[in-house]
Amino acid sequence: MNLDEYKGVYVFAQQVDNVINSIAFELIGKGKDLAEALGTEVTAVLIGSNVENLADELAEYGADKVIVVDDPELKEYRTEPYAHALASVVNQYKPEILLVGATAIGRDLGPRVSARVHTGLTADCTQLEIGDFPINPVPGKEQKHNQLLMTRPAFGGNTIATIACPDFRPQMATVRPGVMQKREKKAGVKANVEKFNPGFTPDNKYVEILEIVKAVSDTVDIMDAKILVSGGRGVGSAENFKLLEELADVLGGTVSCSRAVVDAGWKSKELQVGQTGKTVRPHVYFAIGISGAIQHIAGMEEADIIVAINKDETAPIFSVADYGIVGDLNKILPVLTEQLKAAKAAN
Repeated sequence: MNLDEYKGVYVFAQQVDNVINSIAFELIGKGKDLAEALGTEVTAVLIGSNVENLADELAEYGADKVIVVDDPELKEYRTEPYAHALASVVNQYKPEILLVGATAIGRDLGPRVSARVHTGLTADCTQLEIGDFPINPVPGKEQKHNQLLMTRPAFGGNTIATIACPDFRPQMATVRPGVMQKREKKAGVKANVEKFNPGFTPDNKYVEILEIVKAVSDTVDIMDAKILVSGGRGVGSAENFKLLEELADVLGGTVSCSRAVVDAGWKSKELQVGQTGKTVRPHVYFAIGISGAIQHIAGMEEADIIVAINKDETAPIFSVADYGIVGDLNKILPVLTEQLKAAKAAN
């Protein structure tokens, strides 16, 4: 493998039903940072059927070029045709870096593409940067420059690992939604579009979709919430979440929870914050009855303001909180809610 042949930062721009997933814009934003460090450009890879009209939106968020793979076989996501499409783009254009969102689709697609193009893949990254590898020089071992350093939690979140792929290309990573920042949208930018179609010949590996049943939910996506009132095991019961819901109503916020709450069956998985849930960036995050395990903190530490309420004054959550209250949430929350209601009425 001639590594010098591989150039550019590529991003898989996931779309479903001709709507681009927000993770694509987040990856383009981070891709621009990496591309600037390498002196190259960011290319978005848009795969689907009748999706060329979405290319301009990718350009508005910073994509320098958009490669469109458009074919009727790509109307719905299926592993085989999508893996064939993205792997063919890699083989044709030879990107130095390829970023994929760690969504349900990305977690299925990324490993299959990496296997087809014979390279490594670092999953669920929380940080990406360009640097030297090994990070600290090792006597007798060459230190390679301009490598993609991919950081992710390891061993159940108890340590952080930085991984590189110095001998193969592209350097591939999946990135959790909500971790990277979008760049400001520049309305009216037109995309530099290049069409590419490797050809699709359905075979016995192609799944036939007989019916699509969409789950209907009236739950607000916690990743979009500006104020989150999050509860943990310390809330005590599913019934006690009524106190959190009342506080959230006054604040115009949304209730979320920790993994322990989901495991107990008190709340649904889609409300879970943390390493095995969702990564959130609200303006205000209330951590109520949450001890603050590293797995949970990984999902909410980027909140602008963190308010912790816990009866255990040694709880790790206080180490990341901007404001902390030590005490019984059953006594604190009703008073806090009433005070906020009064203040709201006065205004």
